[in-house]
Amino acid sequence: MGQPKRESQLVIVARIGLRLAQAALPQYAHLKSPHTYTLPQLVACVLLKVHQRKSYRDTEELLLASSELRTVLELSQVPDYSTLQRTYKKLRMVDFERMNDELLRALEIQADYISSDGTGFALSTASAYYRRRRRGENEGWLKGVYAVDVASLLIVAMCTGRGPSNDIPHLETLRRRAMPYGRRRGRRRLWVMLADAGFDGRTVQATDLIPPMRRHGKLVDPTRIARKELVDQARLDGLYGQRWKSETVNSVIKRKFGSAVFSVLRHLQRRDAIIKGLVYNIHR
Repeated sequence: MGQPKRESQLVIVARIGLRLAQAALPQYAHLKSPHTYTLPQLVACVLLKVHQRKSYRDTEELLLASSELRTVLELSQVPDYSTLQRTYKKLRMVDFERMNDELLRALEIQADYISSDGTGFALSTASAYYRRRRRGENEGWLKGVYAVDVASLLIVAMCTGRGPSNDIPHLETLRRRAMPYGRRRGRRRLWVMLADAGFDGRTVQATDLIPPMRRHGKLVDPTRIARKELVDQARLDGLYGQRWKSETVNSVIKRKFGSAVFSVLRHLQRRDAIIKGLVYNIHR
């Protein structure tokens, strides 16, 4: 009996990307589009570009060289690099979030513990030393904030911001977007949010395992003292240590898909962090 045929990771990413785009997006961007390619086909090509950390020109060359990729993407001809670039500019952050939701629903994710953490993406591929010399100061970075199911290591919610800054403003957004993928019993929430002290603020709930920050060197509020004791017990039980898995996911995203944004325009840079999170989930 022969060995089962192995598939290239590129083919798998292209196939999943196309299916998600077909489920989440319209067939064409507008009624008067040329209909040479469908919108899901072009979006799958953009996802492939991000996965391979290639330029739009190099992605076009990759598609020209691989008949298997063209077959999987149902392409009768290869789109020009400028077509792929325009496609990415047309897409909105909500489009990538819908695709991620389609993936998570298909996998029937029901998380018991969700870990949140943020990471910074450089605003340029130039070295930090060059940027400081050219501009005279650090220009900051784009922040990607991800909520991760600690069991599957899949990203269940994501948002963006600008750094340096704390993560407090993102906690409520992450909780709301992660809610459909956390375990519940009726209307009762059973899943627990894990995060570091950078998320400590007014939006923290009683069931969140987030260490309270010591302001002026001590804790006074009884609810904050109780939360500290809860987190301390979770550390002893080994539960709070699961929070490190979100940092592992951040590390994988930056190592495989780049530690810098690839767009120049500021509004497109925010999408870069979101599409990297989506491509990570597809890669998983």
